[in-house]
Amino acid sequence: MISKDWAQQFAQEWVDSWNAHNLERVLSHYAEDVEMSSPFIVAFTGEPSGTLKGKAHVGAYWRTALERIPDLHFELLQVFVCVNSITIYYRAVLGKLAIEVLFFNPDGKAYKALAHYDS
Repeated sequence: MISKDWAQQFAQEWVDSWNAHNLERVLSHYAEDVEMSSPFIVAFTGEPSGTLKGKAHVGAYWRTALERIPDLHFELLQVFVCVNSITIYYRAVLGKLAIEVLFFNPDGKAYKALAHYDS
């Protein structure tokens, strides 16, 4: 079971990693076999499913995102907790509100991530 304190600490570190534009630090939160789904995957990679599998593929996508959005900055708004997942509610790029749902393995690494954005 994930505690509220752990979730809050994870979410803050996750946001801080993104705001530092430190890709290795961001990737350190994820399992090697991570599966990531996002509407931005379609736009940035052309992958029609919107899903990438594996840390190498996800990392390449995020590298492109950081290059295309040099002023990327996230603002943590709230964190929600479930049994083996958390939901991070934040202000994302272009002023969009976003929700990221992360599912964790026993090692505390995210193995699945679903990014949702307001329109």
